[in-house]
Amino acid sequence: MSFSRFLLSTALIGVLASCAGSMNRAPGSYGAAAPAGPVTPAAIPAAAPGDEAGLQRFVQSFRPRALAAGVSAGTYDRAMSIARYNPDVIRLDRKQAEFSRPVWLYLDSAVSDARIGTGREKAGQLSGIMSAIEARYGVPREIVLAVWGMESNFGANRGKMQIIPSLATLAYDGRRGEMFQNQLIAALRILQAGDIAPEQMLGSWAGAMGHTQFMPTSYLEYAVDFTGDGRRDIWSENPTDALASTAAYLARNGWQRGQPWGAEVQLPANFNMGLVGKGTRRSDWAAQGVRRIGGGALPGGSGSIIMPAGARGPAFLILDNFRSLLRYNNSDNYALGVAFLGERIAGRAGVQGAWPRQDRPLSTAERQEIQQRLRAKGFYDGEIDGLFGSGTMEAVAAFQRSIGATPDGYPTSILLGQLRR
Repeated sequence: MSFSRFLLSTALIGVLASCAGSMNRAPGSYGAAAPAGPVTPAAIPAAAPGDEAGLQRFVQSFRPRALAAGVSAGTYDRAMSIARYNPDVIRLDRKQAEFSRPVWLYLDSAVSDARIGTGREKAGQLSGIMSAIEARYGVPREIVLAVWGMESNFGANRGKMQIIPSLATLAYDGRRGEMFQNQLIAALRILQAGDIAPEQMLGSWAGAMGHTQFMPTSYLEYAVDFTGDGRRDIWSENPTDALASTAAYLARNGWQRGQPWGAEVQLPANFNMGLVGKGTRRSDWAAQGVRRIGGGALPGGSGSIIMPAGARGPAFLILDNFRSLLRYNNSDNYALGVAFLGERIAGRAGVQGAWPRQDRPLSTAERQEIQQRLRAKGFYDGEIDGLFGSGTMEAVAAFQRSIGATPDGYPTSILLGQLRR
């Protein structure tokens, strides 16, 4: 699971738990390919002497806490012997994009022709493995493959940073020290279980690992040994355990077997825009005049209508399985990316509605200004961080209602102008 979830929500820090058991398969019975040789880790640049000295003091002071959490002295000393202060990790942790990418550009990249093509190739190559994973966990193969494509471009970008130095650096000097201390303890417990060696525990700068980018706490709770070789191996060239672990994660976080994630829909002209948003769940959308794009019945069950680009963009009916994707990464854009990459891998249509591509992106300063002005007018009481989650969008909708505008909750430069007046 990618680190982007931490930029949007802290709900996925997770509780340290015992790992999921083996599937009791014969060793190698679902193996996709023999593991490749060791990957060369990315070099750690030299740190300022004071930073390195501070990191080493942290390593010593953190030892009692790790041992109290069940990490053996031998595991701790062996793993933390490679801990070094990594300036690149701190630079990336403190970097913030100047402009937020609109949903249509995000999906252009997430559901690109190249990614669709690779996903279909992988579906053919791993047909037997994916059939077994789907039968066991009930998550469609195209969804699991789409997560793989989104997280690491089907294994091509798994990350080459050593996890122990990265997490130690963030636990010592990062903006979310306590969170990363929990991740560091989880990583040490993974090493203690013998699933990987410290030097070969590689991933992203923020600790996400393997083909589908599991954070250490999530690995402990959800990773499975689907090949039956005694290791939950999400790092090697063989993606089987990583794909099965992703399916296990989704299944244990609400995925309903046999149900879709949702559907793109057409709203009637007189639709009550106050009903848009994940906070409203209904099962009578057809009676409200909502129709499925392309025809056919709406998917059954209780769901919500979302419009990620506002009233001038496409609308989607999302069900519980979409919310399961949000547990993997708490971003509507991400979940839509997985959903529609999966649709295209399976040979179905992509998004049919037109996006308002003429809208210009807002800078971080402008997004923060929107939050500040909403707060000044009494509509918003959250953080001024430039990140537009459900709280900000609800505040935008409330302001829009107050001025007689369509309350779609979508922030634009036009909205900012309205707030400034």
